[in-house]
Amino acid sequence: MTSTIAHYSALTDWNGKNGLPRFDAVRDEDFAGAFDAALTAHNMEIDTIAGDGEAPTFANTVVALEIAGDELSRVSALFWNKAGAHTNPQIQALEREIAPKMSRHYSRIGMNEALFKRIDTLWEKRETLGLTNEELRVLERHWKGFVRSGAKLEKPQQERLATINEELAGLGAQFGQNVLADEKSWKLLLSSDEELAGIPDFLRDAMAGAAKEHGEEGKFAVTLSRSIIEPFLTFSESRDLREQAFKAWVARGENGGESDNREIVKTTLALREEKAKLLGYDSFAAYKLDDTMAKTPDAVNGLLTEVWEQAVARAGEEEAELAAIIAQEGKNHEIMPWDWRHYAEKLRAKRFNFSETELKPYLQLEKIIEACFDVATRLFGIRAVELKDVQAYHPDVRTFEIRDANGELKAMFLGDYFARPSKRSGAWMSSFQSQHKLPLKNGAVGELPIIYNVCNFAKPSAGKPALLSLDDARTLFHEFGHALHGMMSNVTYPSVSGTGVSRDFVELPSQLYEHWLTVPEILETYALHYETGEPMPKALLDKVLAAQTFNAGFNTVEFTSSALVDMAFHTRGTVEDPMAVQAEVLASLRMPKSITMRHATPHFQHVFSGDGYSAGYYSYMWSEVLDADAFEAFEETGNPFDPETARRLLDNVYSVGGAVDPEETYKAFRGKMPSPEAMLKKRGLVAA
Repeated sequence: MTSTIAHYSALTDWNGKNGLPRFDAVRDEDFAGAFDAALTAHNMEIDTIAGDGEAPTFANTVVALEIAGDELSRVSALFWNKAGAHTNPQIQALEREIAPKMSRHYSRIGMNEALFKRIDTLWEKRETLGLTNEELRVLERHWKGFVRSGAKLEKPQQERLATINEELAGLGAQFGQNVLADEKSWKLLLSSDEELAGIPDFLRDAMAGAAKEHGEEGKFAVTLSRSIIEPFLTFSESRDLREQAFKAWVARGENGGESDNREIVKTTLALREEKAKLLGYDSFAAYKLDDTMAKTPDAVNGLLTEVWEQAVARAGEEEAELAAIIAQEGKNHEIMPWDWRHYAEKLRAKRFNFSETELKPYLQLEKIIEACFDVATRLFGIRAVELKDVQAYHPDVRTFEIRDANGELKAMFLGDYFARPSKRSGAWMSSFQSQHKLPLKNGAVGELPIIYNVCNFAKPSAGKPALLSLDDARTLFHEFGHALHGMMSNVTYPSVSGTGVSRDFVELPSQLYEHWLTVPEILETYALHYETGEPMPKALLDKVLAAQTFNAGFNTVEFTSSALVDMAFHTRGTVEDPMAVQAEVLASLRMPKSITMRHATPHFQHVFSGDGYSAGYYSYMWSEVLDADAFEAFEETGNPFDPETARRLLDNVYSVGGAVDPEETYKAFRGKMPSPEAMLKKRGLVAA
């Protein structure tokens, strides 16, 4: 550790259990100074690499870059975890400052002429260097990163690109904070039996807890946390209250005032378009897709359009069935978005003779966590050991050691499961530290992956278990699939570790892992009634499995419309009015009036809170084509835990990170690339 940041040792010298940070010693007021010191230290390392008098080699240039900036990585990991999972006004103010500062820092590195010259020299003679396949991938990643950062541009263009990146970073931070502000500020307080009509006990408990958090003990609060708003829209018998809650939910980021995101979206799109043109691309979508499996906007739109036609036709059939239920109840209103979930639940109960309220008592959070771990044990031979005496970054966060069959420590895993006002909505996986095998400056060799999952499940009242919906349980499996991608990584170089893969491949391990939730023997073992401990009755289990493709049209229309709007924004060039473009695209698609986008533009955080999924929201579906085909590999053996198939999956998907081209590694696992057919069958959009 450099002396310049010794004062901030809690942020950079992680000496907790198994190399964890000492979260109890991390202070918000230390971040600003630690960032400044770490940025200075990183700049010194970069200058040393760029100014090396020796001819460039893979070791003195690429490997040196791979291990540079360790202090900055540690400070950043702690800060961005805090900003997303447990923020406060001090952290938010610093986030707005740090995001553009970090962008400026990395722009400066990407445009370092002497450094790029060394990388470019190695790239030009790469075939003569005797590099391994992984080393070639790492060199390619660095070279492309420099080119995409403007290394080949003239100085004035480089300076403009750096300014654009800095502005985009600030806009992304503000966008996410605005959505969180709207989510935190809205609540619907209920108290009368009439207002609570239809609300099951599990949801009443969650709403009571939310009201207590807002200082309204004795009442029941509908909040914009997905784990409360979606079941409220499903079960509330009050159409007026459903409409009120739904309109607040979809209006996040579009309420006027300081938290309105529409102008941010317009500016963001203009800057992204300018950036793409500076770098020689026809559109921002072309720029983003250049380094993915899909390659081109036409390939993405081709898949989305094929799925859309199937989805909207199925949704029309579903809407007719919901309208029939409304008529049977003696009502004559049309299906609106705040009605769909409510009547779909009634249709599901009628068609399959079970409801969410009947299922939920069997889906205890604790047992579904155990199920996640058990599947990993059966597939990959690892086990989780909880550490009860380790303090994490919030009292709700749980810490686990991940050990292999021989007892060797493979990773650390933190699970942060409950919603709170200081946490942004949604669910995600991230890392404090990625796996690699390189020697470090402190003499150590390699680093243990430290991975965490963040979810937003409703926290139950004291003494009661947290009960999940089936969608919640899938979310838990999904994020743990990402976590496994990070924890099972077995590569040499940090830049290709774990989830360091192309955007449209990164969702494969997570979406594939969801399949094991509904493997009968997993549900039979872990879907236990929270009061009786009895397993889910086989009759109910059979109904759950039979209903897996229920409401497929609605779910696919919600997703695909969002993905198509994302692509339209990033292929059209300058967008004067993003909301008009959204409306135009939806009209051209014949978007059903009864369904809305899963993420309307002003709160589309995947796309506008940073650019991780910009022109990339499609990647969930692209990966779904892969995951449906991948699970078929197990089904073809007759054993969902077939050891040989699991070994190939580990060796070719979960452990290799970005060290191998994704198409090559998928073919090594499966023998071929898939068509969308398996995915369409999985969704129930075509006959199995």
